[in-house]
Amino acid sequence: MTRAQPSRARRTPDDLRDEGWRTAEEDGFIGLVGPFWSKEEGDVRRFGFVAEPRHANLVGVVQGGMLMTFADRGLGILAWAAAGRPAVTTSFEMQFVGAGHIGSFIELEGEVVQRTKTMVFMRGLLRSGRRPVASCQGSWKILSERRA
Repeated sequence: MTRAQPSRARRTPDDLRDEGWRTAEEDGFIGLVGPFWSKEEGDVRRFGFVAEPRHANLVGVVQGGMLMTFADRGLGILAWAAAGRPAVTTSFEMQFVGAGHIGSFIELEGEVVQRTKTMVFMRGLLRSGRRPVASCQGSWKILSERRA
């Protein structure tokens, strides 16, 4: 008897829009690896991306660096919101606990652990469906307000 694989139904951009997910065109590095999607439900903002063949590593699952880039971006956006101004990553750590399969939709839900005058400390969990893929945590330095 074989064990059933978890459902990895492919979600199209139209499916995601119908579910309330939104994306924006981005330049720079994120423009090369995205698009990244976001969705707000009450006070919670989640992020996601469709794992494409270009995100694969040598064994055919999502490259760890892609998962780290995605999580850093999502938590960074949440850190900026918590700070009320730009913040930059000062440390970031990820623990891989499962594989992100090509064709799946990988989601991140993050939270602010602590905010001080100069730093924001964050943590997050990446999932594919209900299955955990990675956990992460990091800190973001709040930048000084720009003076004219």
